[in-house]
Order: sequence, then structure tokens, then C-alpha cells
Amino acid sequence: MASLAGITFRPAAEADLLDCHRVWRDALDAYQARMGMQPMPEDNPGLRRLHRHAHATDPARFMVADRSLPGGGTRVVAFGSAMERGPLWFLSMLFVEPREQARGLGRALLEQLLPADRETRALATCTDSAQPISNGLYTTFGIVPRMPMFNLVGRPAAEFRWPALPAGFRARLVTEPGAWSESDELAAFDEALLGFAHPQDHRFVQAEPRHLFAFRDASGELVAYGYAGEIGRLGPIAVREPALLAPVLGHLLTTVVPRGASAVWLPAAADGALAAAIRAGLRIEGFPVLAGWSRPFADFSRYVPTSPGLV
Repeated sequence: MASLAGITFRPAAEADLLDCHRVWRDALDAYQARMGMQPMPEDNPGLRRLHRHAHATDPARFMVADRSLPGGGTRVVAFGSAMERGPLWFLSMLFVEPREQARGLGRALLEQLLPADRETRALATCTDSAQPISNGLYTTFGIVPRMPMFNLVGRPAAEFRWPALPAGFRARLVTEPGAWSESDELAAFDEALLGFAHPQDHRFVQAEPRHLFAFRDASGELVAYGYAGEIGRLGPIAVREPALLAPVLGHLLTTVVPRGASAVWLPAAADGALAAAIRAGLRIEGFPVLAGWSRPFADFSRYVPTSPGLV
């Protein structure tokens, strides 16, 4: 199309990741400024780690768009990254420089990233609820917004009584998380809940680092796991039964005390845990994100993702 004259698409190189960070920051600042929000920080180490992880695990699905410059050379003006985990294709990010928007570049880039056999896959993403254009774009490909996710921030009040784990259930810190990431036990648990195992994502979370806890019933069977980091982030969290999510969340929040505030993205489907966290004193920060998918792939009453950019 004429509006994309001078644009070429290619797989991202590791050297492009700083440009991707720039595009992300400029795109967010452009629309958040209109809502009176503060500019994004110049650097975001967590985002850079996520970009490196996406590029390392799915390099063919991390694409950039180059704009040819009048004096020669090119400039990265958009990027997108997707991850494939079993039957799931998950769009982690897609951002376009503000001056390149409204020209069809986002749609063209998305078409580069989508799998050829999309009819056999679950397609999913998380988008900012304050971005109706993006949400409309993804909906045209069947990735329909279906559930809000809320960023809960703060620390629970010391006197708050979290729901207790059932009698006989115990939590244990996993002292060799790297080995457990590759275990048949964890793979089977994830496959039953999500439809796929993803040891590469467990290794990514552990490297932050976040502490991993395994929860077992009186017979020793795994009934839940969850991560909590000293920098404050929690997740992923996975439980066998929805009623376990609030007690597991409470254990993670009270056992790992961060240097500052805690933060966790809670799906609306996890209503019991969401209500308990707010009663405990955590607050909803910012706009919710909207999780969308073309077909169901996980039970979010039992699963808390790592972040909106990584299931």
C-alpha cells in the first residue's frame, strides 16, 4: 500500500532491542500524555529483560519495521514480538512510532507475526484498555477482548487474615528451581492448566530472581506453585482449584517481603483472590489491561500470568 512505501520488515537482531525500547516508550508517552500521565522512564530493565527473552526463545517471531531515510540508511519505526507455546500463539508486544501510526503499519506488522496455521491455534494477547484502536485491530483477527486484568500494588496490612490453606496442605521453597523447571511434574501441571509446558519461561522468571514455592497436599501431590520476588513482582501463580488462589497469594505476599511495594497482575476471573488482595490493602494502579483470545486456552480463575507480556 502507498502509505507503507519505504517500509521493510525483517526479523529483529539483538542490536535492535534498544530501538524497540525507544519505540515502546515513545508510543506510550504519545497517548498517555493526552491523559495527563507522567512520561515513561528512560530505561526499563524489566522490559529489556522481556525483550531479550522473547528474542531468545522466538527469534523468528520478533520482527521490526524499518523506514528508509532520505539520506540513506534506515530507522526502526515499529516492532512486534510473539511467542508460541504449544497450541498458543501469544502476541507479547506490538508498538509503532507515533508519527508512523494511522497508516496501516500496525496491521501489516501483525500480519507478519501471525502464524500461517492460525485456524488451528489459540491466538491471544493483552492490550491496554485505553487503546481502542489496538483492541479493534486485534478483534478483526478474532483476538477478542474478553477479560480485564488489574495491576494490584502495595503491601498487605499486617493484621489482615488471608484465607488459610486447607488442613494438611504445605508450602515449601523450591531450593533447586532450575531442575524443577525441567521436571515431568511441573510440565504435567502446566499442561493440565494451560495446555502446554513452558520451562523456558520458568527459567526466565527464576533469573530475575523470583522465589519459587511448591504447595502440596497431605499426600504430597502438587496442588499449586507461585513465584514472588524481592523486587516486588509476583507471578506466575497456578493452582489446582480456584479456592486455593487467595491462600497461595497470601502466602507469597507475606513470606517474601520486598524492598518496596509488591505488585501482581490479577485476572478478573480470579475474583476471590482479587477481592482478598484489595481488602488486604493493595490498590488497583492504572488502567486495566484487556486479555483477549480467539478461543479459550487457560482457566484464569486458577492462573495468574507473569505479566501482560508473558503468559
